[in-house]
Amino acid sequence: MTTPNNSTQAELEKLVADLRGLIASKDLDAVPEIKVLRQRIDDGMHSVREAAVRAAQEAARQAKDAALAADRYAHDEPWRLAGAALAIGALVGFVLGRR
Repeated sequence: MTTPNNSTQAELEKLVADLRGLIASKDLDAVPEIKVLRQRIDDGMHSVREAAVRAAQEAARQAKDAALAADRYAHDEPWRLAGAALAIGALVGFVLGRR
């Protein structure tokens, strides 16, 4: 399954690859600006990759923290959680029973 972040990164990498393909012509090697442009593209892609990795790591950390908090709550307040589940189940049963 492709996440939006992976899809965006793949599209960006394809775009950059296409751009690099356009400026990779050996005929352009004589143009000093092309070498600078190639280096800027490489540096930019490196920065984007690093930022994407950091964002994914932060999202994973936040998800883990949320899961730990939910687990802690379920262990600290099992009757409250069971009561809430019972109430939701009763409400769903009532609504489905009226159909």
